[in-house]
Amino acid sequence: MNKKSVILLVFLFSATFIQAQKFIGLAKQPPMGWNSWNTFEINIDEKLVKETADLIVSTGMKEAGYEYIVLDDGWMTKERDENGDLVPDPLKFPSGMKALVEYVHAKGLKFGLYNCAGTQTCAGYPGTRGYEYQDARFYASLGIDFLKYDWCNTAGIDAKEAYTTMSKALKTAGRPIVFSLCEWGDNQPWEWGEPIGNLWRISGDIYPCYDCEYVHKEAAEPWSSWGFFKIAEMHKGIRQYSGPDHWNDFDMLEVGNGMSYEEDKSHFTLWCMVASPLIAGNDFRTMKKETLEILTNKELIAINQDKLGIQGFKYSDENDLSIWVKPLENGSWAISFFNKSDTEQTINFDWKEHQIKDELNDLELSFVKENYQIRDVWTHKDLKTTKKVFKASIKSHDVITLILKK
Repeated sequence: MNKKSVILLVFLFSATFIQAQKFIGLAKQPPMGWNSWNTFEINIDEKLVKETADLIVSTGMKEAGYEYIVLDDGWMTKERDENGDLVPDPLKFPSGMKALVEYVHAKGLKFGLYNCAGTQTCAGYPGTRGYEYQDARFYASLGIDFLKYDWCNTAGIDAKEAYTTMSKALKTAGRPIVFSLCEWGDNQPWEWGEPIGNLWRISGDIYPCYDCEYVHKEAAEPWSSWGFFKIAEMHKGIRQYSGPDHWNDFDMLEVGNGMSYEEDKSHFTLWCMVASPLIAGNDFRTMKKETLEILTNKELIAINQDKLGIQGFKYSDENDLSIWVKPLENGSWAISFFNKSDTEQTINFDWKEHQIKDELNDLELSFVKENYQIRDVWTHKDLKTTKKVFKASIKSHDVITLILKK
Protein backbone atom coordinates (compact mmCIF):
# COMPACT_ATOMS: atom_id res chain seq x y z
CA MET A 1 0.00 0.00 0.00
CA ASN A 2 1.49 3.36 -1.01
CA LYS A 3 1.82 6.40 1.24
CA LYS A 4 -1.13 8.23 -0.35
CA SER A 5 -3.42 5.26 0.27
CA VAL A 6 -2.37 5.10 3.92
CA ILE A 7 -3.04 8.83 4.36
CA LEU A 8 -6.44 8.46 2.71
CA LEU A 9 -7.41 5.56 4.98
CA VAL A 10 -6.30 7.49 8.08
CA PHE A 11 -8.35 10.48 6.93
CA LEU A 12 -11.45 8.36 6.29
CA PHE A 13 -11.09 6.61 9.64
CA SER A 14 -10.69 9.93 11.44
CA ALA A 15 -13.70 11.43 9.68
CA THR A 16 -15.80 8.40 10.56
CA PHE A 17 -14.70 8.60 14.19
CA ILE A 18 -15.58 12.28 14.41
CA GLN A 19 -19.01 11.71 12.89
CA ALA A 20 -19.60 8.73 15.16
CA GLN A 21 -19.15 10.55 18.48
CA LYS A 22 -22.93 10.51 18.96
CA PHE A 23 -25.52 7.91 18.07
CA ILE A 24 -26.58 8.72 14.53
CA GLY A 25 -30.18 8.94 13.38
CA LEU A 26 -31.99 9.16 16.72
CA ALA A 27 -33.57 12.54 15.92
CA LYS A 28 -34.26 12.70 12.20
CA GLN A 29 -37.15 15.05 13.04
CA PRO A 30 -37.20 17.46 16.00
CA PRO A 31 -37.89 15.45 19.17
CA MET A 32 -41.36 15.76 20.71
CA GLY A 33 -42.30 15.12 24.32
CA TRP A 34 -42.68 16.59 27.80
CA ASN A 35 -40.25 17.97 30.38
CA SER A 36 -41.00 18.56 34.05
CA TRP A 37 -39.05 21.79 34.68
CA ASN A 38 -41.25 24.63 33.41
CA THR A 39 -44.15 23.76 35.72
CA PHE A 40 -42.74 21.62 38.51
CA GLU A 41 -39.03 22.49 38.83
CA ILE A 42 -37.68 20.00 41.44
CA ASN A 43 -41.14 19.07 42.75
CA ILE A 44 -41.35 15.83 40.81
CA ASP A 45 -42.26 12.28 41.76
CA GLU A 46 -43.30 8.87 40.51
CA LYS A 47 -47.02 9.67 40.58
CA LEU A 48 -46.56 12.73 38.36
CA VAL A 49 -44.61 10.75 35.78
CA LYS A 50 -47.11 7.90 35.62
CA GLU A 51 -50.08 10.26 35.33
CA THR A 52 -48.31 12.24 32.63
CA ALA A 53 -47.51 9.07 30.68
CA ASP A 54 -51.11 7.91 30.96
CA LEU A 55 -52.39 11.27 29.70
CA ILE A 56 -50.00 11.43 26.76
CA VAL A 57 -51.63 8.22 25.56
CA SER A 58 -55.27 8.91 26.50
CA THR A 59 -55.42 12.51 25.20
CA GLY A 60 -54.06 11.67 21.76
CA MET A 61 -50.71 13.37 22.32
CA LYS A 62 -48.82 10.14 21.65
CA GLU A 63 -50.72 9.75 18.38
CA ALA A 64 -49.79 13.35 17.51
CA GLY A 65 -46.08 12.51 17.92
CA TYR A 66 -45.15 13.23 21.55
CA GLU A 67 -42.98 10.38 22.82
CA TYR A 68 -40.37 11.53 25.36
CA ILE A 69 -41.01 12.03 29.08
CA VAL A 70 -37.98 13.84 30.49
CA LEU A 71 -37.41 14.31 34.22
CA ASP A 72 -35.44 17.49 34.76
CA ASP A 73 -33.40 18.59 37.80
CA GLY A 74 -34.26 17.17 41.22
CA TRP A 75 -34.70 13.46 40.52
CA MET A 76 -31.68 12.36 42.58
CA THR A 77 -30.47 12.62 46.16
CA LYS A 78 -28.07 15.36 47.21
CA GLU A 79 -25.14 12.93 47.49
CA ARG A 80 -23.77 10.05 45.43
CA ASP A 81 -23.54 6.64 47.11
CA GLU A 82 -20.37 5.00 48.45
CA ASN A 83 -19.48 3.81 44.93
CA GLY A 84 -19.89 7.25 43.43
CA ASP A 85 -23.14 6.37 41.69
CA LEU A 86 -26.09 8.72 41.35
CA VAL A 87 -29.05 7.77 43.56
CA PRO A 88 -32.65 8.37 42.45
CA ASP A 89 -34.51 9.92 45.37
CA PRO A 90 -36.29 6.99 47.11
CA LEU A 91 -38.93 9.29 48.62
CA LYS A 92 -39.91 10.70 45.23
CA PHE A 93 -39.51 7.39 43.39
CA PRO A 94 -40.29 4.59 45.87
CA SER A 95 -40.61 1.91 43.17
CA GLY A 96 -37.17 2.80 41.82
CA MET A 97 -36.17 4.61 38.65
CA LYS A 98 -35.75 1.49 36.54
CA ALA A 99 -39.31 0.39 37.30
CA LEU A 100 -40.56 3.87 36.35
CA VAL A 101 -38.64 3.75 33.07
CA GLU A 102 -40.23 0.38 32.34
CA TYR A 103 -43.70 1.79 33.10
CA VAL A 104 -43.16 4.57 30.56
CA HIS A 105 -41.75 2.14 27.98
CA ALA A 106 -44.79 -0.11 28.45
CA LYS A 107 -46.93 2.83 27.30
CA GLY A 108 -44.99 2.94 24.04
CA LEU A 109 -43.16 6.07 25.17
CA LYS A 110 -39.52 6.94 25.81
CA PHE A 111 -37.85 8.18 29.00
CA GLY A 112 -35.27 10.88 29.64
CA LEU A 113 -33.23 12.22 32.55
CA TYR A 114 -31.28 15.37 33.32
CA ASN A 115 -27.81 16.16 34.57
CA CYS A 116 -25.22 18.86 34.25
CA ALA A 117 -21.70 19.29 32.88
CA GLY A 118 -20.61 21.06 36.06
CA THR A 119 -19.81 19.91 39.57
CA GLN A 120 -23.44 20.44 40.60
CA THR A 121 -26.72 20.76 38.77
CA CYS A 122 -28.51 24.10 38.65
CA ALA A 123 -30.57 23.09 41.71
CA GLY A 124 -27.55 21.87 43.67
CA TYR A 125 -27.65 18.12 43.06
CA PRO A 126 -24.58 16.07 42.02
CA GLY A 127 -23.25 17.12 38.62
CA THR A 128 -21.40 14.85 36.23
CA ARG A 129 -17.99 16.53 36.05
CA GLY A 130 -15.44 13.75 36.59
CA TYR A 131 -18.12 11.02 36.51
CA GLU A 132 -19.02 11.09 32.82
CA TYR A 133 -18.36 7.43 31.96
CA GLN A 134 -19.74 6.15 35.27
CA ASP A 135 -22.96 8.15 34.85
CA ALA A 136 -23.33 7.08 31.22
CA ARG A 137 -23.19 3.43 32.28
CA PHE A 138 -25.80 4.15 34.95
CA TYR A 139 -28.16 5.74 32.41
CA ALA A 140 -27.68 2.80 30.07
CA SER A 141 -28.46 0.36 32.90
CA LEU A 142 -31.74 2.20 33.58
CA GLY A 143 -32.69 1.99 29.92
CA ILE A 144 -33.25 5.73 29.36
CA ASP A 145 -33.58 7.19 25.86
CA PHE A 146 -32.78 10.91 26.29
CA LEU A 147 -30.29 12.95 28.31
CA LYS A 148 -30.62 16.68 28.86
CA TYR A 149 -27.19 18.00 29.87
CA ASP A 150 -27.13 21.44 31.49
CA TRP A 151 -24.36 24.03 32.00
CA CYS A 152 -24.47 25.23 35.65
CA ASN A 153 -21.42 25.34 37.95
CA THR A 154 -18.96 25.03 35.09
CA ALA A 155 -16.38 27.69 35.97
CA GLY A 156 -13.12 26.94 34.18
CA ILE A 157 -14.60 24.18 32.02
CA ASP A 158 -14.40 24.24 28.23
CA ALA A 159 -17.88 23.69 26.78
CA LYS A 160 -16.91 21.79 23.66
CA GLU A 161 -14.58 19.51 25.65
CA ALA A 162 -17.19 18.83 28.34
CA TYR A 163 -19.97 17.95 25.92
CA THR A 164 -17.61 15.89 23.75
CA THR A 165 -16.57 13.84 26.76
CA MET A 166 -20.16 13.10 27.74
CA SER A 167 -21.07 12.26 24.15
CA LYS A 168 -18.23 9.74 23.97
CA ALA A 169 -19.23 8.32 27.35
CA LEU A 170 -22.79 7.71 26.15
CA LYS A 171 -21.49 6.05 23.00
CA THR A 172 -19.13 3.85 25.02
CA ALA A 173 -21.96 2.81 27.37
CA GLY A 174 -23.64 1.38 24.28
CA ARG A 175 -27.29 2.36 24.66
CA PRO A 176 -28.65 4.74 21.99
CA ILE A 177 -29.57 7.92 23.89
CA VAL A 178 -30.60 11.25 22.39
CA PHE A 179 -28.10 13.82 23.67
CA SER A 180 -29.53 17.29 24.35
CA LEU A 181 -26.89 20.00 24.87
CA CYS A 182 -28.37 22.59 27.24
CA GLU A 183 -25.43 25.01 27.03
CA TRP A 184 -27.60 28.17 26.60
CA GLY A 185 -25.80 29.29 23.43
CA ASP A 186 -22.99 30.98 25.35
CA ASN A 187 -20.25 29.15 23.43
CA GLN A 188 -21.97 28.90 20.03
CA PRO A 189 -22.76 25.17 20.25
CA TRP A 190 -24.29 25.26 16.76
CA GLU A 191 -20.75 25.66 15.39
CA TRP A 192 -19.42 22.45 16.97
CA GLY A 193 -22.40 20.47 18.22
CA GLU A 194 -23.40 18.37 15.20
CA PRO A 195 -21.03 15.41 15.73
CA ILE A 196 -21.59 15.60 19.51
CA GLY A 197 -25.32 15.92 20.14
CA ASN A 198 -28.73 15.68 18.52
CA LEU A 199 -29.93 19.13 19.63
CA TRP A 200 -28.52 22.18 21.41
CA ARG A 201 -30.09 25.08 23.23
CA ILE A 202 -29.52 28.44 21.58
CA SER A 203 -30.48 30.68 24.52
CA GLY A 204 -31.07 30.99 28.24
CA ASP A 205 -34.35 29.80 29.75
CA ILE A 206 -37.72 30.62 28.28
CA TYR A 207 -40.41 32.53 30.22
CA PRO A 208 -44.20 32.41 29.59
CA CYS A 209 -44.58 35.77 27.86
CA TYR A 210 -44.63 37.08 24.30
CA ASP A 211 -41.43 39.11 24.02
CA CYS A 212 -40.47 40.16 27.56
CA GLU A 213 -37.25 39.81 29.52
CA TYR A 214 -37.78 38.50 33.06
CA VAL A 215 -34.87 39.26 35.40
CA HIS A 216 -34.42 36.82 38.29
CA LYS A 217 -33.39 39.38 40.90
CA GLU A 218 -33.71 36.89 43.75
CA ALA A 219 -30.61 35.02 42.57
CA ALA A 220 -27.16 35.74 44.01
CA GLU A 221 -26.15 36.69 40.48
CA PRO A 222 -29.29 37.98 38.68
CA TRP A 223 -30.02 36.35 35.32
CA SER A 224 -32.71 36.66 32.67
CA SER A 225 -35.36 34.46 31.14
CA TRP A 226 -36.88 35.39 27.80
CA GLY A 227 -40.23 35.54 26.05
CA PHE A 228 -40.60 33.21 23.10
CA PHE A 229 -40.36 35.88 20.40
CA LYS A 230 -37.19 37.25 21.96
CA ILE A 231 -35.64 33.78 21.83
CA ALA A 232 -36.71 33.23 18.22
CA GLU A 233 -35.03 36.47 17.15
CA MET A 234 -32.01 36.26 19.46
CA HIS A 235 -29.46 34.73 17.08
CA LYS A 236 -29.17 35.66 13.44
CA GLY A 237 -27.45 33.41 10.94
CA ILE A 238 -27.65 30.06 12.73
CA ARG A 239 -30.30 28.29 10.66
CA GLN A 240 -27.66 26.69 8.44
CA TYR A 241 -26.54 24.63 11.45
CA SER A 242 -29.96 23.03 11.97
CA GLY A 243 -31.29 19.94 10.24
CA PRO A 244 -32.07 16.24 10.62
CA ASP A 245 -30.36 14.84 13.73
CA HIS A 246 -28.80 18.21 14.68
CA TRP A 247 -31.40 20.77 15.74
CA ASN A 248 -31.30 24.30 17.07
CA ASP A 249 -33.30 24.01 20.30
CA PHE A 250 -35.30 27.14 21.16
CA ASP A 251 -36.18 25.70 24.61
CA MET A 252 -39.21 23.94 26.02
CA LEU A 253 -42.75 25.07 25.30
CA GLU A 254 -44.67 27.37 27.64
CA VAL A 255 -48.03 26.62 26.00
CA GLY A 256 -50.65 26.31 28.75
CA ASN A 257 -48.54 28.11 31.35
CA GLY A 258 -50.36 31.42 31.70
CA MET A 259 -50.20 33.24 28.38
CA SER A 260 -53.30 34.15 26.39
CA TYR A 261 -54.84 31.71 23.92
CA GLU A 262 -53.53 33.82 21.02
CA GLU A 263 -50.02 33.93 22.50
CA ASP A 264 -50.02 30.16 23.02
CA LYS A 265 -50.98 29.71 19.36
CA SER A 266 -48.20 32.05 18.23
CA HIS A 267 -45.65 30.36 20.47
CA PHE A 268 -46.46 26.89 19.17
CA THR A 269 -46.53 28.11 15.58
CA LEU A 270 -43.16 29.84 15.84
CA TRP A 271 -41.52 26.71 17.27
CA CYS A 272 -42.99 24.70 14.39
CA MET A 273 -41.74 27.23 11.85
CA VAL A 274 -38.16 27.19 13.17
CA ALA A 275 -38.07 23.38 13.46
CA SER A 276 -37.44 23.49 17.19
CA PRO A 277 -37.96 20.38 19.31
CA LEU A 278 -41.52 20.38 20.67
CA ILE A 279 -41.11 19.60 24.36
CA ALA A 280 -44.26 20.55 26.27
CA GLY A 281 -43.79 22.02 29.75
CA ASN A 282 -47.31 22.28 31.16
CA ASP A 283 -49.31 20.17 33.62
CA PHE A 284 -51.30 17.71 31.53
CA ARG A 285 -53.52 16.87 34.52
CA THR A 286 -55.08 20.35 34.52
CA MET A 287 -54.73 21.09 30.80
CA LYS A 288 -57.56 23.05 29.17
CA LYS A 289 -59.22 21.80 26.01
CA GLU A 290 -57.82 24.77 24.08
CA THR A 291 -54.27 23.96 25.19
CA LEU A 292 -54.61 20.34 24.08
CA GLU A 293 -55.98 21.48 20.71
CA ILE A 294 -52.93 23.70 20.19
CA LEU A 295 -50.42 21.03 21.20
CA THR A 296 -52.05 18.39 19.01
CA ASN A 297 -52.66 20.48 15.88
CA LYS A 298 -51.38 17.85 13.45
CA GLU A 299 -51.15 20.29 10.54
CA LEU A 300 -48.81 22.53 12.54
CA ILE A 301 -46.86 19.52 13.81
CA ALA A 302 -46.41 18.36 10.20
CA ILE A 303 -44.68 21.69 9.49
CA ASN A 304 -42.31 21.08 12.39
CA GLN A 305 -41.70 17.44 11.46
CA ASP A 306 -41.29 18.04 7.72
CA LYS A 307 -38.70 15.63 6.31
CA LEU A 308 -36.60 18.36 4.69
CA GLY A 309 -35.74 19.54 8.19
CA ILE A 310 -35.25 23.15 7.09
CA GLN A 311 -35.44 25.82 9.78
CA GLY A 312 -37.81 28.60 8.75
CA PHE A 313 -36.84 32.26 8.71
CA LYS A 314 -38.27 35.74 9.05
CA TYR A 315 -39.17 37.17 5.65
CA SER A 316 -40.31 40.64 6.74
CA ASP A 317 -41.17 42.67 9.81
CA GLU A 318 -43.08 45.88 9.18
CA ASN A 319 -45.66 47.74 11.27
CA ASP A 320 -45.59 45.00 13.92
CA LEU A 321 -46.59 42.36 11.37
CA SER A 322 -43.87 39.73 11.32
CA ILE A 323 -43.95 37.24 8.44
CA TRP A 324 -42.05 33.95 8.66
CA VAL A 325 -41.68 31.28 5.97
CA LYS A 326 -40.51 27.66 5.94
CA PRO A 327 -39.81 25.50 2.87
CA LEU A 328 -41.46 22.08 2.98
CA GLU A 329 -41.11 18.87 1.00
CA ASN A 330 -42.74 18.48 -2.41
CA GLY A 331 -42.33 22.17 -3.20
CA SER A 332 -44.76 23.36 -0.54
CA TRP A 333 -44.17 26.28 1.83
CA ALA A 334 -45.53 27.39 5.20
CA ILE A 335 -46.09 31.10 5.79
CA SER A 336 -47.08 32.60 9.15
CA PHE A 337 -48.31 36.12 9.89
CA PHE A 338 -47.69 37.23 13.49
CA ASN A 339 -49.37 40.35 14.90
CA LYS A 340 -46.82 41.70 17.38
CA SER A 341 -48.86 44.79 18.20
CA ASP A 342 -51.30 45.30 21.07
CA THR A 343 -54.21 45.94 18.73
CA GLU A 344 -55.98 44.03 15.98
CA GLN A 345 -54.51 44.41 12.51
CA THR A 346 -55.65 43.84 8.93
CA ILE A 347 -53.58 41.74 6.55
CA ASN A 348 -53.66 42.77 2.90
CA PHE A 349 -51.04 40.60 1.23
CA ASP A 350 -50.74 40.73 -2.55
CA TRP A 351 -48.80 37.59 -3.39
CA LYS A 352 -47.60 38.85 -6.77
CA GLU A 353 -45.72 41.70 -5.11
CA HIS A 354 -43.52 39.25 -3.21
CA GLN A 355 -40.74 36.96 -4.31
CA ILE A 356 -39.44 34.92 -1.39
CA LYS A 357 -36.02 33.27 -1.57
CA ASP A 358 -34.30 30.81 0.73
CA GLU A 359 -30.80 31.49 -0.49
CA LEU A 360 -29.28 29.02 1.96
CA ASN A 361 -31.14 26.11 0.34
CA ASP A 362 -31.47 27.63 -3.15
CA LEU A 363 -35.28 27.60 -3.01
CA GLU A 364 -37.66 30.21 -4.34
CA LEU A 365 -41.33 31.03 -3.78
CA SER A 366 -42.43 32.96 -6.85
CA PHE A 367 -46.09 33.86 -7.25
CA VAL A 368 -45.55 35.15 -10.77
CA LYS A 369 -44.25 31.80 -12.00
CA GLU A 370 -46.53 29.56 -9.93
CA ASN A 371 -50.05 29.56 -8.53
CA TYR A 372 -50.46 27.94 -5.11
CA GLN A 373 -53.42 26.41 -3.30
CA ILE A 374 -53.88 27.84 0.20
CA ARG A 375 -54.70 25.90 3.36
CA ASP A 376 -55.28 27.62 6.74
CA VAL A 377 -53.86 25.22 9.31
CA TRP A 378 -55.47 26.88 12.34
CA THR A 379 -59.01 26.93 10.96
CA HIS A 380 -58.37 23.70 8.99
CA LYS A 381 -59.97 25.21 5.90
CA ASP A 382 -58.97 25.39 2.26
CA LEU A 383 -58.91 28.97 1.00
CA LYS A 384 -58.53 30.53 -2.44
CA THR A 385 -55.31 30.46 -4.43
CA THR A 386 -52.47 32.95 -4.55
CA LYS A 387 -54.08 34.57 -7.60
CA LYS A 388 -56.21 36.52 -5.12
CA VAL A 389 -54.91 39.04 -2.59
CA PHE A 390 -54.96 37.50 0.89
CA LYS A 391 -57.05 39.59 3.28
CA ALA A 392 -57.71 38.82 6.94
CA SER A 393 -58.07 40.37 10.37
CA ILE A 394 -55.66 39.20 13.03
CA LYS A 395 -55.98 39.79 16.78
CA SER A 396 -53.22 41.15 18.99
CA HIS A 397 -50.42 38.59 19.46
CA ASP A 398 -52.32 36.11 17.28
CA VAL A 399 -51.09 34.23 14.23
CA ILE A 400 -52.38 33.03 10.89
CA THR A 401 -50.51 30.13 9.30
CA LEU A 402 -50.99 29.00 5.73
CA ILE A 403 -49.68 26.08 3.71
CA LEU A 404 -49.03 26.85 0.06
CA LYS A 405 -49.16 23.89 -2.32
CA LYS A 406 -48.70 23.81 -6.08
